[in-house]
Amino acid sequence: MKSSTLKTNRDFRRVYNRGKSVLMPSIVLYKLPTRHPINRIGFTVSNKIGNAVTRNRIRRRLREAYRLNEDRIKEGFDLVIVARHKSVESDYKSLESELIDALSFLGLIETEI
Repeated sequence: MKSSTLKTNRDFRRVYNRGKSVLMPSIVLYKLPTRHPINRIGFTVSNKIGNAVTRNRIRRRLREAYRLNEDRIKEGFDLVIVARHKSVESDYKSLESELIDALSFLGLIETEI
């Protein structure tokens, strides 16, 4: 099912303050259970990371990694993915594998054996 996006600062703060998180080398993933039947997702890349082109590239890569694995993710959560400095040097495959690892660590995705 297609996800919606988190848009307001209030939504992001609620996920940061009340949600659970997992720290990976390139990303931090926050999750918060909700009553919504779909997931809402937000992406954050700090102004301290590179220039606008670099930040947008990281955001696009993370968005695509999420989109390709969206069908495997459990529904009913607000998710926020925060890029860290190491994500600048990371290629798409490593970002995708870290996202999958973070999702499985938080119990949002079933790992394939």
